[in-house]
Amino acid sequence: MKESIRQFAAGLGADVVGFAGVVGPAGAVSPAGAVGSAGAVGPAGVADYESSRSPDPAATLRGVKSMVVLGYREVNGSLESENTRSGMAARMGCMELMFRDSYLLARYLEGRTGAKAAVIAPSYPLDLGPDVLGLRGDVSLRHAAVAAGLGVLGRHNLLIHPQLGTRIVLSAVLTDLVLESDPPVEQELCDDCGLCVEACPARALADEGKTHVFRCLKVSQAFGIRALYKYLQRFVGASPEQQRALLKEPTLLQAHQATGIGFQYTCNRCMVVCPAAIDP
Repeated sequence: MKESIRQFAAGLGADVVGFAGVVGPAGAVSPAGAVGSAGAVGPAGVADYESSRSPDPAATLRGVKSMVVLGYREVNGSLESENTRSGMAARMGCMELMFRDSYLLARYLEGRTGAKAAVIAPSYPLDLGPDVLGLRGDVSLRHAAVAAGLGVLGRHNLLIHPQLGTRIVLSAVLTDLVLESDPPVEQELCDDCGLCVEACPARALADEGKTHVFRCLKVSQAFGIRALYKYLQRFVGASPEQQRALLKEPTLLQAHQATGIGFQYTCNRCMVVCPAAIDP
């Protein structure tokens, strides 16, 4: 069953496909036979997905047993380009492909097996409630990818795949099918060179094991809602003449563009400088 699912997902356009069992509440038995607890491990060292800071996957799909994790490589030229519009265009194309593939894979699982499946958003839409503010996904895709045998986490707290390195984008589909986690990657893929820490203009990686999210967003999404709020505060307190000038500022125009295309990333230095992204 796993191989037929893997082949179907690869045929849709996913570059890599992995499977992760889902650890239930403490004391519950996972599909791989593990007891649900932090760092639960199934047979032969196979680890199930668990992320203590993320919502319970069962909140999305009742009775969830497993997830299929899909990985897509970045377009190197666009990722490295100083023209951030090229990088954003490539990311938008990848997002469109991920949305389509996840939907079709969920339909495949339900139609072929009679199981239930649920699509996990690769980025947006986000939970923008007051306790979350869009900073937490319904599933931690990087931890899911580790559990699915697609890589390890590096010093930059991003996934490193053995071939694609850091230049990989993730999505997932939950299912109530019992699918055992793929074997974990044992190879040490991060040599702790520190290039990502040095290259980060926001110092968001200053503390090992933690990403200072607000520092990151201030730089990587320079035209996000924070910038719009500040712009509106300036606009409301300005004179009519100043308001006319403010209407021509790039901040407003970029914010207007963002309402149509979503988040605009203007920094990806941690991905670009990571030597593990170079496929030998």
